[in-house]
Parts: sequence; C-alpha cells; structure tokens
Amino acid sequence: MSKAHRGFGLRELVSNGRGDCPLCKRTGIKVVYEQELNEKKVMICKQCRAAVAKGKMQEAIAAL
Repeated sequence: MSKAHRGFGLRELVSNGRGDCPLCKRTGIKVVYEQELNEKKVMICKQCRAAVAKGKMQEAIAAL
C-alpha cells in the first residue's frame, strides 16, 4: 500500500506543525494537540498530552 498521504495534514499547518510547547518548553517539536488548560485552548506536544491525561504536570499547567 502507498503511503503518499502520510503527514499531509501537517504540511498545511504553519511551520509544518512545529513550534514550542508551552508546558515542557521544548523547541522545534510538533505541537499539534489542542488541549483546554485553565479555560484556554493551547497547542501542546504528544508527550505533554499523555502526561496531562494521566494527571501529571499540574505545576506546569498552573503556571499557564
């Protein structure tokens, strides 16, 4: 099977979906997951999304 369309949605985003994660402060990482934190919608990375879902990173969320 062809994989010609893999990542097609990322190519349409600004900077191909890459940027700075506001929680972990990593740069040049894909920030494509929209999460509502403290009544604000922010784009976060995959690792932070998993950590937030498990109830971790509470101090980073409070700092936003």
